Amino acid sequence: MDIKQIQDLIRFVSKSGVNEVAIEQKDFKITIKTNQVATVVNATIPASHAAALAAPAPAPSAPVAAEPVEDTSKYITIKSPMIGTFYRSASPEKPIFVNVGDEIKPGAVLCIIEAMKLFNEIESEVSGRIVKVLVDNASPVEYDQPLFLVEPI
Repeated sequence: MDIKQIQDLIRFVSKSGVNEVAIEQKDFKITIKTNQVATVVNATIPASHAAALAAPAPAPSAPVAAEPVEDTSKYITIKSPMIGTFYRSASPEKPIFVNVGDEIKPGAVLCIIEAMKLFNEIESEVSGRIVKVLVDNASPVEYDQPLFLVEPI
């Protein structure tokens, strides 16, 4: 089983509603368990395949500057609609989609979440002002993880 097949299997299990899938072959065993919070993958992989699955950790990015937020109950939380990698811009050379203090309207692109080599633009469904960015650029995000705090206008 190669990395692409494993990634496809994880995506399928995540979307199918199945709680657990286990596959065992001669020199390979994988168990994928899902719940509402995360997908857990346990695999026993031959050494020849292990290098293909290892991915370098993203370089730490500078913390996002934001004004202090004390009472978050008055803010709208924009959450991730999927599991993937969070990006604040379309590419490193392009400008960031939104910054703290920016006003947004429904349909405005807030970020990109990469999932399985697909780049998904995440659009706002609310009008407001960005109060805080809750995720660092190039960080992994889970389904329903808070990404932004927005003050309604």
